[in-house]
Amino acid sequence: MQNDEVLNSPFTGAGGITNRQLFLNHVGQTSDSPLCLEIVKAEGCKMWDVNGKEYIDLIGGISVCNVGHRHPKVIEAIKDQLDKYLHVMVNGELILSPQTAYAKLLTDNLPASLNSVFFTASGTEATEGAMKLTKRFTGRTQIVAFKNSYHGSTQGSLSIMGDEYWRNAFRPLLPDVLHLNFNSFEDIGLITGQTACVIAETIQAEAGVVIPENNWLKTLRERCNETGTLLVLDEIQCAFGRNGTLWAFEQFDVVPDILLLGKALGGGMPLGAFIADKKLMDCLTNNPVLGHINTFGGHPVCCAAGLAALNVLLDDNLVASVKEKEQLFISLLSHSRIKKIRSRGLMIAVEFENAETNKKIIDALLQVSGDSKSPDTSPAVFTDWFLFAPQCLRIVPPLVISNEEIKQACNIIIECLDRKA
Repeated sequence: MQNDEVLNSPFTGAGGITNRQLFLNHVGQTSDSPLCLEIVKAEGCKMWDVNGKEYIDLIGGISVCNVGHRHPKVIEAIKDQLDKYLHVMVNGELILSPQTAYAKLLTDNLPASLNSVFFTASGTEATEGAMKLTKRFTGRTQIVAFKNSYHGSTQGSLSIMGDEYWRNAFRPLLPDVLHLNFNSFEDIGLITGQTACVIAETIQAEAGVVIPENNWLKTLRERCNETGTLLVLDEIQCAFGRNGTLWAFEQFDVVPDILLLGKALGGGMPLGAFIADKKLMDCLTNNPVLGHINTFGGHPVCCAAGLAALNVLLDDNLVASVKEKEQLFISLLSHSRIKKIRSRGLMIAVEFENAETNKKIIDALLQVSGDSKSPDTSPAVFTDWFLFAPQCLRIVPPLVISNEEIKQACNIIIECLDRKA
């Protein structure tokens, strides 16, 4: 990154107050110790801060930037739509070509029963909409979810989140929610004719990449069929090739009744969706009319960006190299301090002895000098932890990450492990 790009950044502070101070004073915080990295540019799998420091991004916005930061075709689509119109009316009332084109491309690449797309502005809103849809369609109230699951942070989504630590402070939450154990065949029997839906992550992300075992997901699907329960699969984190197929559920020989999407859906712009058969979706149109509605869901610019990103993913066949890149990460991340690696495609959890060790490693990776002015200096590495597995380091990079970038990032991780050993 050139120095003049940094100096001419619009984010260099105002009135003698640093951006760090403005951020801490005026932006709602999610923790007592935010990272406070001041990023001014991102391209592909790299980011640069206000000082020109370079980072290899192994988070990708947490599974958002599957085609990389600012892919040229995504930027082109955004600019093209900006010249036409922005927001014009709430979702679902006017015919907006970016919405219809994107809905068509999505459903063309999904099983026939997933043919109607309801766009939202985020993944958690998709969860909320799906819960309403299942109650409306079945006339039932019980929702089954799983321990160590994450489906968003709004009140309904929080109610089905699988960890009491995050739920307890905000009670009372939705009633009639039952949390079962993921991968437990015995617990599947607790799903009954009173259950409106079962909501599960196809692969549990925040649990540290926990995968359905021994046809458990097929058994869950069969139990839902037996009881007339709708199966909702949350692929907000794992869709769009992240796990080595376009949709993760393809790997387990199941098809959900409702699919939840978000994160990578918008190509870097805010967008979510729940997708179902039209006969299900249509029940939101009456009794009451406007049974589900939102203002910014399916925003034309976001849909244009997401459409371009999915076309890049398909046209460039980015999914084809995911497994190879997964194996490259695994082969290079060999160290005595690493206890275990769990992965499915480019969703990887590197487990250490405890959360404290993981935090030290994450901090050390950020402290690598990353001086872009020195060709001999390694970039820093930007990574993260998992909500329900804080002892695990998160690796969910853009799918466009190169083998050389993987090798460089892994070498830096190993060097940090050696220094902290």
